[in-house]
Amino acid sequence: MEETISGAPAEAQPDSGGTKVLRSILRVKGLSPEQIDRLIESGVAGRDDFAQIGDAGTLVEMTGASRDVAERVMAWAAGGESKGGKPVTEVVVQSADVVLCVHCNTRQPKDYKSGDLCVACGKQAEPILACFWCGAIGPGKYCRRCGAEFVPTAELELGILLKREGVPKDDIPQKLRGMTQAEKDVLWGRARHY
Repeated sequence: MEETISGAPAEAQPDSGGTKVLRSILRVKGLSPEQIDRLIESGVAGRDDFAQIGDAGTLVEMTGASRDVAERVMAWAAGGESKGGKPVTEVVVQSADVVLCVHCNTRQPKDYKSGDLCVACGKQAEPILACFWCGAIGPGKYCRRCGAEFVPTAELELGILLKREGVPKDDIPQKLRGMTQAEKDVLWGRARHY
């Protein structure tokens, strides 16, 4: 008879270490003991076996678990979580010519031209804005001529006023975002004097 590290016979241990750990992890992820039993009876003995299951939908069909629980289990099985339990940040690298809609983040087709409407939401994918610093117009979040961050069209005159008053270029958009409506009204009063 083979003995384990604890000195007890191997047959006397009801659950081997791998299965016991697996059961504990699956319980923490939200599976019930009955659902865990179904998985183990179907041959799942470790994390690598989830690769054969493939996706959360199949796991739902096999166990009867909710979609949310199945997705958590499959994320764990695929290594989608770090050791601290926080999700691993996914980095997506896209080509420089990719245009994403500023409203719904949908990728625009290759024949997209500045000013076209988004294929998904129908709004202007890249609004054409005027720069408060150099007066150039263009799409995007930043001026292509001077690099200043665009401000909303309704606050363009306020940005120009702050430029005249000597506020640095990079501080103007941040300052406008931080102002209350009352502070903006005072600034509008000063803008009307010019």
